[in-house]
Amino acid sequence: MELIIYLAIGAIAGFTAGLFGVGGGLIIVPILYVVFTQMGYDPSVIMHMALGTSLATIIVTSISSVTAHHKKGAVLWNVFKNLAPGLVIGAFLGAGIADILSGQHLQLIIGAFAIWVAFKMFRGANVQVDSSKQLPSASKQMLAGGGIGVASAIFGIGGGSLTVPYLNKNGVVMQKAVATSAACGLPIAIAGALGFMFFGAQEQTEIKNAIGYVHIYAFIGISIMSFITAKVGAKVAHALSPAMLKKCFACLLTTVGLYFIYQGITK
Repeated sequence: MELIIYLAIGAIAGFTAGLFGVGGGLIIVPILYVVFTQMGYDPSVIMHMALGTSLATIIVTSISSVTAHHKKGAVLWNVFKNLAPGLVIGAFLGAGIADILSGQHLQLIIGAFAIWVAFKMFRGANVQVDSSKQLPSASKQMLAGGGIGVASAIFGIGGGSLTVPYLNKNGVVMQKAVATSAACGLPIAIAGALGFMFFGAQEQTEIKNAIGYVHIYAFIGISIMSFITAKVGAKVAHALSPAMLKKCFACLLTTVGLYFIYQGITK
């Protein structure tokens, strides 16, 4: 039964990853939080486990999603190369910061962040991207990657909710922003997951079937299904209009944000 739950989470998360370029983390984290709570894990580490496990699964969904986007020629690999060093360093540091924060604080921070991004995306849904705008210099892109990496590890996401708006703002159309964001999810996920394993292993709490803050069974179950369904999501993304994609993305983020704020306040 436990594995079936993880496979179902993976199916939903993978589709979302391909569709929005968010690595599925914004779906995986709240569902894992509920599942781990029901399984009776130590409340003080449940949120950290949901984040760490989410990042580990994003390694797989990113590979699947970016392969589908690359075939359509939508990934800006030169931009990826500029962002990647900052993403790696930032994601590892972000895992360390998340380790210091309490589960309740993490919930409130993630909830507020999701709603803020949703508002920004929805407000700009019908605004055309200014293609005359140019991306900043390589060094500035690397710095932006560092900020995105830190935040992504704290939020347990592949960085899409930060990378996509960043690229949009600098003249990159939605489909290419989503595709490039999917590629950026890979270095974030690898560095972030390793960080959560490392910092989690330093804690005194013994977690069954886990390496640090990464739950092995959940990682396997979610990864298997998400690898398949991420390709379906990527195909759908290229069939939708940019405005519709942004509105769907904003609705998803709002739902997740309200859920986490509610959980954080009612504790």
